[in-house]
Amino acid sequence: MLERKDYSAWLSAFENRHPSQHKYDEGRIDMSICTKEWFEDMIHNHQRKAIEDSVYVFGVFLKEDATHIGSIDFSTIMREDFQWARFGYTIHNQFWQQGYGKEAVKAAISLAFDKLNYHRIEAHINLDNTASIKLAESVGLQYECIRKGFIFEFGEWTDNLIYYINKNTTAGR
Repeated sequence: MLERKDYSAWLSAFENRHPSQHKYDEGRIDMSICTKEWFEDMIHNHQRKAIEDSVYVFGVFLKEDATHIGSIDFSTIMREDFQWARFGYTIHNQFWQQGYGKEAVKAAISLAFDKLNYHRIEAHINLDNTASIKLAESVGLQYECIRKGFIFEFGEWTDNLIYYINKNTTAGR
C-alpha cells in the first residue's frame, strides 16, 4: 500500500505521463489539487477501505530505484463461501512495453491468493482494450464471458469481457 514517503515518486510519475495513447489511457492529468495533504487523505481512505476488506490499493514501484510506475487494486465482491474479488491494473504510459505490467500483475495474483485469501479474482475489460486483454491472458487469466451493459462509463452502459483466475488454477504462477 502507498505510504506518506511515496508522495514525491507518486506525483512525479503522474506529472511525467505521456499524452493519451488511446481511449483507456488518461494520459496527462492535472495534478494541481494533489498536495501532500490530499495524498495523505487518499492514503488514509485506502487504509480504511483495506481494514473494511472492501478495497485494497497497492502502488507499483521499480525495484532498483523506487520509481512509481502504476497501481493494482482489488475490490472484494463477496467473501463467505465465495472469496471473490475484482482487480484492476494501471501502469503509467511512460513505462509501457517494458514488461512491468506483466510482472506487477503476476505478483498481485500471488498476493491476492496468498495474503488476501481470495479464491477467485476477475478482471472486467472493455471489449476493444486489446492491451489489457493481452496482459490478462499472458498471466494466465481465462476468458469466461461477456457481461452485457455491465459498467456505466463514457456516458453509457458498456459490455465487458470477464477474465478470471481461481486459486487452484494458478499452477504456473
